[in-house]
Amino acid sequence: MKIADESPKPISTLLKIGSFRRFVSANLISATGSAMAPLALAYAVIEQGGGAGSLGVVLATNTVPTIVFLLAGGLFADRLSRSWLLFMGNLLAAGAQGALAVTVATGHATTMSIAACGFVSGTAASFIVPAAQGAVAQIVPEQHLQQANALLRLPSNAVKVLGPVVGGVIVAASGAAWALAWDALTFAAAAVLLLGLRLDAPLVSPGGVLSDLRAGWAGFWSRTWLWTYTAAGTVLVAAWLAGFQLLGPLVAAAQYAGARDWGLIQAAFTCGLLAGTLVCLRWKPYRLLTVAVAAAGALALPLAAMACTVPLSLVLLAAALAGVGLDVAIVAWTTAFQQRVPQAEQGRMSAFNGVGERLAIPMGYLVTALAAHSWSSQAVLLTCAGMIAAATVLNLCVPDVHRINRLTPDDQPTAANGHRTVEQA
Repeated sequence: MKIADESPKPISTLLKIGSFRRFVSANLISATGSAMAPLALAYAVIEQGGGAGSLGVVLATNTVPTIVFLLAGGLFADRLSRSWLLFMGNLLAAGAQGALAVTVATGHATTMSIAACGFVSGTAASFIVPAAQGAVAQIVPEQHLQQANALLRLPSNAVKVLGPVVGGVIVAASGAAWALAWDALTFAAAAVLLLGLRLDAPLVSPGGVLSDLRAGWAGFWSRTWLWTYTAAGTVLVAAWLAGFQLLGPLVAAAQYAGARDWGLIQAAFTCGLLAGTLVCLRWKPYRLLTVAVAAAGALALPLAAMACTVPLSLVLLAAALAGVGLDVAIVAWTTAFQQRVPQAEQGRMSAFNGVGERLAIPMGYLVTALAAHSWSSQAVLLTCAGMIAAATVLNLCVPDVHRINRLTPDDQPTAANGHRTVEQA
């Protein structure tokens, strides 16, 4: 594979950028709370007497606003200061999680109050995600984008290994309220750090909101590589969530040693994510989008392995490879996106991409629940693995995908993004 003609830059170069240090610190602090939050949320529902139905309502109210308001978040990310949006989004999430912690601690939590806090948190996420996507390209010089993206994922992936364990200990010893309170504090701390970025608003057209939305859709549709990647990603995310997250625990209980082995499979996947991040700190592929598409196809491996009832050791290997592939895909895709989409459009393009992939979450769960009544779990797993493989192959057949390569120093002056780099502190 052709490698871009640029020397690897030491990580210390990035860490000399004061704004990037703030961004990484905020990401790390927030990740410690986010790793504990799902378990704490589940037990908050259980503690107030709720069951699977109540938890489903809570999860749905957290997911729906991230779909409904994501386009608005993308529009604002292209019109306002992204550091201000990140500050407000994290502050809103801190308030929601703080209110939830108080209601749980005082014994006044109900399914509806927990769902209401989840709705506010989901709304905050719909503004945080597009702003964060564009902020990185404003902070980091273009030639360092891949290493920056990998460094940003490193703390969150590392925390995923220990976060749920620590969260479980806190919940077991002190109750869900303390873990939720910590999540609120981490959002607040991240908000303060992110406000200090002081990023300028992107340069945008003087048109109205609807005009910007139409222009954004036209830009999204005109980039074949972008909408085909989004379409393939929607299928891939739906199949992965349905096969791994929904059916995985059931298959582990039926074919392996239940919760113990499922925990090992999840740990192998998480370790793979961390290994993938480390790979991306050193390996700088030239064909960024081709690598992103192909690497994501590794998600089919653990689904096929579990469907074929192979020994646990092979399932663990498949899960680890899937984790490596997914993280390489995310870093390569994010770098290609930041290099190839103009700064003033990154919020909207990220939102269109995010809406497509988030729609896959309820779709994947619903279709799998219906299919499980007629098919065996092994058949559904094989189908999910086949969908991932098919989406990967079809996306690799799109010629435009293979033209989205890493920009070299000679290409950068003609790059579409025209971003402004924040000065080093």
